[in-house]
Amino acid sequence: MNKKHCIIIAGPTASGKTAKAIQLAKELNTEIISADSRQCFKELKIGVARPSEQQLKEVPHHFIANHSIHENITAKSFAEEASIYLNNIFQDKEHAIICGGTGLYIKALIEGFDDIPAIPTDIRNKVIDIHKQGGIDQLREELLKFDPKFKYTGDINNPNRMMRALEVVMHTGKPIGTFQTKEKRKPAFNITYQIIDIPRDVLYERINERVDAMIEEGLEDEARSLIPYQEMNALQTVGYKEFFDYFNGIYSKATAIEKIKQHTRNYAKRQITWFKKI
Repeated sequence: MNKKHCIIIAGPTASGKTAKAIQLAKELNTEIISADSRQCFKELKIGVARPSEQQLKEVPHHFIANHSIHENITAKSFAEEASIYLNNIFQDKEHAIICGGTGLYIKALIEGFDDIPAIPTDIRNKVIDIHKQGGIDQLREELLKFDPKFKYTGDINNPNRMMRALEVVMHTGKPIGTFQTKEKRKPAFNITYQIIDIPRDVLYERINERVDAMIEEGLEDEARSLIPYQEMNALQTVGYKEFFDYFNGIYSKATAIEKIKQHTRNYAKRQITWFKKI
């Protein structure tokens, strides 16, 4: 019996993944599972470029605005949840589509992810305080004290990844890399990757235009409404943390907007590097 077919549409932010996934889902009469580590939060909309209400009506989507920033969502929990969606879709459909730019989530779903013990609240709060007090530089310094190899195996420019890695090593005494599955599991379905690759200058222009559109849509007000939660891990996200710095008087609004564009371009570059390894 032929295996079911999972099509993974991935690539950097602003590359057109959502539109492509919707078009393909219509052609195949199937559904989309988002592999985006921030679009799952219902409190975040404009700043994470969540698909529009119209787009969500066109094709059934999963893992979109179905969690709260107060929940601890990890690659492992995503993989477990997405597996349930896949099983449900495959009950009566031959194809399913995974769409997103969070490479670690896709990797966990396809290859598996070993169990990481639950992190106590006091340790999580301690890590949050380290980042709050010393910023990304202090966070990086503390992490590399415990896990020096992370410099070569992880993303030392991504505060979310570093906060997760630091809390794991502080709690378990083991680097987060030791929890990653050593042997890739074999999925029960066939996989096709469609990695979107567009010229770098075109991508960067799209990013700049998207940020401008977000500002017009009300990103500042959305970020302002989240000020009480600005120290939470889910809010250490491009588009929000720059506005928090503006609100806290660190720099001007114009500078905040330029930094959102710059940091989004940096993020896209890291995504490109990740997906080139597939």
